[in-house]
Amino acid sequence: MTEKSLRVGIAGISGRVGQLLVEEVQVAGAILAGGTARKPGGVVGLPENVPVFSDMASLAAISDVVIDFTHAETVVPHAQALAQHGTAWVLGTTGLSAEQSAAVYKAAQTIAIVHAANFSPGVTLVQRLAQMMGRALPAESYDVEVLEMHHRQKVDAPSGTALAIGEAVAQGRGVALVDVKESGRDGHTGPRKTGAIGFAALRGGQIVGEHDVLFTSADEQITLSHRAFDRRIFATGAVRAALWVEGHAPGYFGMEDVLGLPPL
Repeated sequence: MTEKSLRVGIAGISGRVGQLLVEEVQVAGAILAGGTARKPGGVVGLPENVPVFSDMASLAAISDVVIDFTHAETVVPHAQALAQHGTAWVLGTTGLSAEQSAAVYKAAQTIAIVHAANFSPGVTLVQRLAQMMGRALPAESYDVEVLEMHHRQKVDAPSGTALAIGEAVAQGRGVALVDVKESGRDGHTGPRKTGAIGFAALRGGQIVGEHDVLFTSADEQITLSHRAFDRRIFATGAVRAALWVEGHAPGYFGMEDVLGLPPL
């Protein structure tokens, strides 16, 4: 299937990222199959005859792949609907519970899924480098801190991207992030624990997204930084993932696969 015949659906088509996805799907030369919205009749600015539904099943039935940046609460029903219709899924939702993650992995037995906390190619490479550094720099000597800043409306902290970067470091070190994560320090916390991966979250203004991961020893500091200037980078990356995932055998993939990065 070529880009010109690929039917792309957009979950949450009326949102800020959804509107950017509408533009990027058309720039890529794919077919905008339709979308979902809480109030389907209130969506404006779409090309003529593009349908908007209140449910994922209707969108899945007319799409080859659906791009989904909605909410964790929708993940289970979306997974079921997409698997039932055999529709590939590009999922950008983070903060999933164990039950929601299980639903995604179950669907991946039936459909191809690209799931990422951040669809920016730059962030994907930062995660890869963070994993390599976590493997190469001993936890006994190098303290790791992940710093992120976002717009004042963001409701979750640390960000999904910050957690994904921390997870990459933990994978490089061969540990579970849940066992070494330190977040929201306040008051008399005592000395820093050896091997901890710390997180700090800042909020203000309309910052799209800033992430830094610092490896600091007694003798040196190495910093990986990423700055997103426009939300469009997330939409562009998600459409790139949609073009890549359609036609793949069922499975669970990440942006590393989309970019063709070799496994570590």
